[in-house]
Amino acid sequence: MRLGVLRETYPNERRVALIPALAPMYAKLGFEVLVQSGAGEGARHTDDAYRQAGATVLPTREEVLAQADVVLTVRTAGANPNIEADLPHIRAGQIWVGFMEPLYRPQGVQQLAERGATAFAMELIPRITRAQSMDALSSMATVAGYKAVLLAAHLSPRMFPLLMSAAGTVSPARVFVIGAGVAGLQAMATAKRLGAAVSGYDVRPATRDQVESVGAKFVEIPLQVEQAEASGGYARALEEETLRRQQDLLGEHLVQHEVVITTAAVPGKRAPLLIPRRVVEAMPAGSIIIDLAAEWGGNCELTQPGETVQHAGVTIVGAVNLPATAPVDASMLYSRNLYNLLAHLHKVGMLPTPAPDHEDEIARETLVAHGGRITHPRVMQRVE
Repeated sequence: MRLGVLRETYPNERRVALIPALAPMYAKLGFEVLVQSGAGEGARHTDDAYRQAGATVLPTREEVLAQADVVLTVRTAGANPNIEADLPHIRAGQIWVGFMEPLYRPQGVQQLAERGATAFAMELIPRITRAQSMDALSSMATVAGYKAVLLAAHLSPRMFPLLMSAAGTVSPARVFVIGAGVAGLQAMATAKRLGAAVSGYDVRPATRDQVESVGAKFVEIPLQVEQAEASGGYARALEEETLRRQQDLLGEHLVQHEVVITTAAVPGKRAPLLIPRRVVEAMPAGSIIIDLAAEWGGNCELTQPGETVQHAGVTIVGAVNLPATAPVDASMLYSRNLYNLLAHLHKVGMLPTPAPDHEDEIARETLVAHGGRITHPRVMQRVE
């Protein structure tokens, strides 16, 4: 089979779906690797590096799409508004693998299905032990959490660490992280390493030990929430009345911090609104909010995706695609996630002949389109 690697077309996307070091590993699986010229440029990988690794570099996107049986991407379908340009070149039976946002923007998967393509969505890797090496969401969340803190430190008018000098003592910046998933925990750990006084909150009480394990103080909010955690370890959406109560209780803590990083998201739904305008207006002047949920509606009422907004002396950053700002390491992690998935699919017989009713959980859960239709039940519900 021929494996195609495309240059990303999503705005400011610098990652690549395959780094040269992994090309020989794909060759051992029986793949011939085709790479669009310039595909690795943003992640510091030259065309010559791919050639030396045994890949064939083709000058145009159209040539790669015309020859590839399997296409690897970082962002495609619903995760890339520029998918329209690729649609005429997609042929029936061609296999696409990448981030697709199938639960949030399922129309992109529908477009792939209508072209007869088979699609595997990286967002739907099940969070089970044997799939950990394929979990691209966690890999990218690690990068996003780290970069969010560096961005906050850059924008903040204060330094993060406690410093003592002959001229006086600088107290540590107070950082509050909402959400104790992978991104949130990485943000807490990074802020702690920079010397900040870090607090963390999550609606799931079971995350207390995780928050404290990275050196942050777990903030307790007297909020009665039943079934706060859905399957797979993700937070469940709260009822409207409970959400309003959560906003009020969180606000009491938010106004005591100079830096707030929000990471709360619910798969397939708008991100929960946790910081209303009134809370922003009560925060200290010079405060920073980094909203990692900006692409899904934002945790702050004033968030604008991809924009930095000033309101009442507070800076709100609608952080979008932060992993692309660390493209070298993000590409390495993502490439390995992809390779591990494809090696697994090859092992269980899902390549080159995918089957929607396959007994393997990883293969079955990631397959979202095949044979001209959407095959994943949850994605079908979103389209309907």
